[in-house]
Order: sequence, then C-alpha cells, then structure tokens
Amino acid sequence: MKALTIVGARPQFIKACMLSKAFKSYPHIKEIIVHTGQHYDYNMSDVFFKQLDIAEADYNLAVGSGTHGEQTANMLLKLEKLMMSVKPDVVIVYGDTNSTVAGSLAAAKLHIPIAHIEAGLRSFNKKMPEEMNRIITDHLSDYLFCPTDYAVENLNKEGIKQGVYRTGDIMYDTITHFKPFATKHSFLLDNLKLKEKDYYLATVHRAENTDDPTRLKAIFRAFQQLDKVVVLPLHPRTKSKIMEYQLDDLVRSPNIKLVDPLDYFGMLALAAKADIILTDSGGLQKEACMLQVPCVTLREETEWLETVESGWNKLAGADSQTIIDTIQNIQRPTANQSLYRAGAAHKIANILLKEF
Repeated sequence: MKALTIVGARPQFIKACMLSKAFKSYPHIKEIIVHTGQHYDYNMSDVFFKQLDIAEADYNLAVGSGTHGEQTANMLLKLEKLMMSVKPDVVIVYGDTNSTVAGSLAAAKLHIPIAHIEAGLRSFNKKMPEEMNRIITDHLSDYLFCPTDYAVENLNKEGIKQGVYRTGDIMYDTITHFKPFATKHSFLLDNLKLKEKDYYLATVHRAENTDDPTRLKAIFRAFQQLDKVVVLPLHPRTKSKIMEYQLDDLVRSPNIKLVDPLDYFGMLALAAKADIILTDSGGLQKEACMLQVPCVTLREETEWLETVESGWNKLAGADSQTIIDTIQNIQRPTANQSLYRAGAAHKIANILLKEF
C-alpha cells in the first residue's frame, strides 16, 4: 500500500506522527509525506518534525500564507500534479485545515481513495472556515476515522454510513507516548519563573476571535483581570492582529506573559502543569481533558461535546465578564476516568492495510 500523507499545520504534525510510527510496523506500507507549507515558521513547523521524530517530508509545497481561497487553490494545483506523478493507493488527510480540504479535493477529482482522520466533527457554525473544510472532506472521503461516538452520529445524520470507523482519538496516542519525556525534560517553567498550578495557559488563534476586534479586546481584557499569570504563546496571526487593532498596550499587562510559539514538548509541559487552560483551539480543549486540566473555551460552541459533558471543559465565549466568572467558578471533576483510550493509530493502520 502506497499512502500519501498530507500535513500542513501544527495539529496535523502531532496527529500524523503516531500513524507514521504505526506504519513502520508494517513492511507492506510505504508512506510518502507531503508538507503543504501552510505553517512555515520554524516554531510552527520544522521543530515538530524533529521533536516528534517524523521523517522529513518527501515533498514540501511551500505554499505559505494567503487568503483562504488563494492558499487552498495553490495547494490544490500543486497536490494534483504531485498525485498524478506519485499515483498513491490512498491519500490520508487530518482534521479541518485548508491543507485537509485541498488534499481531499485533489484526490477526489483523480479518483484516489481518501482517508480522513478525525472525521465527523461538527461545531454547527458554518462561519468557521474549519467547519466547511470538515463537511466537504467528510463527504468526499472513502474511509472516515472517527474519534468519538458523537462524530459517528454526525456522519449518520448526514447520510454517511459506509466506510465509517470509530477508532478513538489518535492524539491520545501522542500524549500517552510523549508526556513522560516532555514533563521530565522541559525546563520551561523554570525559565518563565512559574510554579505548577500557579498560572493559566492561554491560546487565541481562531479567525472568529482574531478577525473580530471586539471579541479579541474582550478576551484580553478578561486576561488582564485574572488572579494568576496568563501565559500566552503568540500565534503569528494573533500577533499581526494585535498590531493591526493597536492592542499592544492591552496585552502588555503585568499578568499577561507573552511568549513565542512553543514546540510540542514545551506546550505539553505547560499544559500539563497549568491550573486552567484558556483556549479557542479545538485540539487544546481535548488535550486539556486528556491531561485532566480544567479548560475554559473562548468560543460559544465546541466540536468536542464529551469534554463539556464530562465537566472538564466550560464554554465562555468572548465576553470578558463571562470568561472571568467561568474561571472563578470552575470546579475540577471528581471523576478522573479518562474519556479516551490509546491505540487509534494501529487500528487505523490495520484497517487501511486490510482494505488495500
């Protein structure tokens, strides 16, 4: 089986590393890795390949930034040519980025089977570019690997019942594998002069927050008023919006500690030892639950309903007072049973090998 794996953004590197490791156990699987270049900054790209021990990409399309349409079109053009040359048996895509939908469209038009890992997720907010990418990719895919029962149910409601597999969450494999190393060997807390459970870890990068100055200001105003230091690794998009909206004074508050984007081990170590995680990231909501750290989501909805139902995640939106109140009233669930189980990567590899 010749598998063409398409990645382009930080969360996809994290998910793909464990499937790549699983593929190495099967001599009949040849994986070809394509990096679209959607994330191209060293701290958002190359460092993850090194830390996660992912083989260097066989192809780097170096697409870079641009509008959604421009970026997706450039990827589609380059991926189509590559697929016609490589002739893979299956194209593997992850999650919900422009790299995901471009890879799916290129493969579908060339009649190459598509495997979508993290299929079936829905926020039911079509204003999110990620939601449109998910829907399109799922309806084009032949093999849909779902992390949760909710994901399977969402696909069923849309009439997608063939090729659907409930495999569990591949990101849990990554966390299980790398957490001991990350927490043991990361000296980031010392470098930032932080103590365990004495800070909040925050990320803000979703377009619905960064592209709306009112929402972004409200989030930062909430951070200003919190009782603990807020560590904020600054996504390039957020950094540019802070400059555009002239919010520099707002984020230079004494209790907001801005840092550059973190490598995977650094982010995992900070997340594992934070008191609460504040985020608009889908992946970090889930990682918080896996690490059993309470999470406050800076959105009105989530794709990960089980994290809310379990009590580990609270939705606060982008209203300053709601964010503050949610953080002040958050309670750690008494039941520490994990919602996730390891083994998704080998399940996916076995299914694909059997099919081909």
